[in-house]
Amino acid sequence: MKKELKDQVIESISAQLKQYPNFYVTNIEGLNAGDTVKLRRECFEKGIKLSVVKNTLFKHVIKGLENEELNQLLPIFTGNTAIMYTETPNTPAKLIKDFQKKLAGKPELKGAYVQECAFVGADKLDELCAIKSREELIGDIISLLQSPMRNVISALQNGGGQTIAGLVKTLSEKEAK
Repeated sequence: MKKELKDQVIESISAQLKQYPNFYVTNIEGLNAGDTVKLRRECFEKGIKLSVVKNTLFKHVIKGLENEELNQLLPIFTGNTAIMYTETPNTPAKLIKDFQKKLAGKPELKGAYVQECAFVGADKLDELCAIKSREELIGDIISLLQSPMRNVISALQNGGGQTIAGLVKTLSEKEAK
């Protein structure tokens, strides 16, 4: 590969890392053409950018960023490597898990860089699937905020008004004594 082409690839990888805060490093070796097309289609539908990279060029970019977390991923860049770039942290993990059920363990997770943390090894897949997206976290927070209001309204609707009135009467009698 000529130096100019290498520089273009390195610049492209750097741009992807700036655009997408999360990425997964996978091995798609052993997938036939049909399964590879299905994987690429699923990635496109879920907003994941899948690209095959040369290990040495990707390692060069990571070393240039001088990030200790990213440096933990350097040993996994061996063999065939495909990168899944994404904005939502858990979508590629769920996609990989679904494909592994259908295709006997392929694609294989090598590692990931998600929410500024490095995950190394295929055993981290369940952990990565459990990470919640921004939208899921917002939904959880809203649910938690609404919960006390629901409890008060439900108590009032189920005759809790009498209990509250009794509580207020008891408290006022204690103050009078």
